[in-house]
Amino acid sequence: MSATQSHGHAAHGGHDAGHGHHELPFWRKYVFSVDHKVIGIQYAVTALVFLFFGFTLMMLLRWQLAYPGQPLPVIGKLLGENAMPGGVMAPEFYNQLGAMHGTIMVFMGIVPLAVGGFGNFVVPLQIGAPDMAFPRLNMVSYWAFLPGGLLMLAGFFVPGGAANSGWTSYPPLADIATAGQTVWLFAMVLLITSSLLGSINFIVTIVQLRAKGLTFFRLPFFVHAQFVTSFLLLLAFPPLEAAAVMQLMDRLASTSFFLPSGLVVSGEALARAGGGSPLLWQHLFWFLAHPEVYVLILPAMGIIAEVIANNTRKPLWGYRLLVYSVIFLGFMSFVVWAHHMFMTGMGTTMSTVFQTTTMIISIPSVVILTCFIMSLYGGAIRYTVPMLFAVAFLPMFAIGGLTGLPLGLTASDIYLHDTFYVIGHFHYVVAPGTIFALFAGIYYWYPKATGKQMNQTLGKIHFWLSFICINGVFMPMFFQGMAGLSRRLYDPTIYAHGRAIQSLNVLISWSAWGLAIAQLPFILNFFASLRQPKAVENPWQSTTLEWAAPSPPPHGNFVTPPVVYRDPYEYSEPGRSSDFHPQFAREA
Repeated sequence: MSATQSHGHAAHGGHDAGHGHHELPFWRKYVFSVDHKVIGIQYAVTALVFLFFGFTLMMLLRWQLAYPGQPLPVIGKLLGENAMPGGVMAPEFYNQLGAMHGTIMVFMGIVPLAVGGFGNFVVPLQIGAPDMAFPRLNMVSYWAFLPGGLLMLAGFFVPGGAANSGWTSYPPLADIATAGQTVWLFAMVLLITSSLLGSINFIVTIVQLRAKGLTFFRLPFFVHAQFVTSFLLLLAFPPLEAAAVMQLMDRLASTSFFLPSGLVVSGEALARAGGGSPLLWQHLFWFLAHPEVYVLILPAMGIIAEVIANNTRKPLWGYRLLVYSVIFLGFMSFVVWAHHMFMTGMGTTMSTVFQTTTMIISIPSVVILTCFIMSLYGGAIRYTVPMLFAVAFLPMFAIGGLTGLPLGLTASDIYLHDTFYVIGHFHYVVAPGTIFALFAGIYYWYPKATGKQMNQTLGKIHFWLSFICINGVFMPMFFQGMAGLSRRLYDPTIYAHGRAIQSLNVLISWSAWGLAIAQLPFILNFFASLRQPKAVENPWQSTTLEWAAPSPPPHGNFVTPPVVYRDPYEYSEPGRSSDFHPQFAREA
């Protein structure tokens, strides 16, 4: 690394922050960049592409569920005879789509966008830092994520196709699955390593690099949410990384961590099986995957807080309560994992313990939601595009949370377990919940990242079409689940109760394809807005620190190091000439 560039990074803001910066070649500036803003944009764009790909897999899957055994028009023949013999989806390919859709959306889409994208771009700006604490480590985290994602997709091209044991990869099935599962495990190790490197960086940055005057209770709520999220990633991912290595050993080195004694496969005893525990994998997996749900939702809540405070023109209601709730939520997320395992026979005592912790963890979520709703009360609400997504997030997340309660109680979960009800519940939290929040964030910070403003009319078309279609996708799943329809069924009509509600599958599939069409205005808006004239510096009239930097921010972010004088959301203060008073403004 050149001395001039090192100097550019060491300079904390100030007039010398940009020195030596212009000499960087293209590949150092935009490809292997150490600038948190470029890395944030790399993460965001890559994650959006992966999200779209994961969504495409789901749309293929929905054809088979709506019209089982019928040839897929046009595309069916293009996917080859192995996947789609005669244009009809093969059961093996259906399983690959299910496993890969879940993996891609969670580990390669939402987490990298919420943490890698928004976290990297916004957090240093909101705390007044010139960059992340470890710029090179930041670059490495992205360059572990991208190869991990590409390796995951490469699984489709190995003999036998991609991983097909569900996104949870339960053994013993996953231990004896096709080669795609090995690729999945190697890719997961890379993706997990990327998250670990990133989370260490966030924690150190938020603790060490805050601007003068920026105490912990002057931080924007978004930063608190990212801070807790980083601790979740740091503490919950290592068990899954260890589990992935153990499963790789089972597959490649004939160990038996997860293979029980006396395992019979296709009528033949499996020689290498002995003494392992398939339940051990479930414990290790869910010990990550439950905090992972909060890794998805906490950054989303952070975005919603920023957008609501800005568009109601009043301070967040219960700011300290929100911060304490997020910390408690993070802590509790580590002691609820086995509510995914009520059916494994771990005993009523353990089930009752996890049932109790699951009920407790719903409390901080309700507190956060209540604070957001109270923030709307008495506000002079501006229905900008980010605000539409933020307001829609509230009832959608509430539906996701409320429908989770029957799954946290052993008695009702035994009936609902592994039905479409579970898919409906989980997706209400992460699709109209988290993804709507991420869209709000994209529309809200787009002027910060590019200096341009996205088109409001196209944004509103995108919102309303998405809102209608996404409810058409997930609401019917609750009724399917309560009718007893199992998830992961290749052909839902093989059961009489499945045939009775098959019309709902058709409705869901058409809604999903409508949802795809609804993203076209967004894609058009996202790229076309880059050609618009420059927007005003602080188009939302926001108070937080990122708006003290020019848009888009230069190398080193701030022209002079910012100083913080007040709380993050001083809107509509009595006796002031304007309705917003930025953190970085001296007393008027």
